[in-house]
Amino acid sequence: MVDPMPIFLFGLVGAAAYYGYRQLQQETARVIERNRRSEAEHRTGAHGTLERGADGVYRLRRD
Repeated sequence: MVDPMPIFLFGLVGAAAYYGYRQLQQETARVIERNRRSEAEHRTGAHGTLERGADGVYRLRRD
């Protein structure tokens, strides 16, 4: 009979690796978008990107 513990551990390691990979993809996308905005602000000479809030007031975008 096969011992279920190694199978469980391999599954757990695989799930953790998959979760880490997904987190890395999300973080990479966030950094790429921030760099793109920063380069656009540098080209235009802006000091930040404004976005309109729910109350209708424009504020600096926060990452």
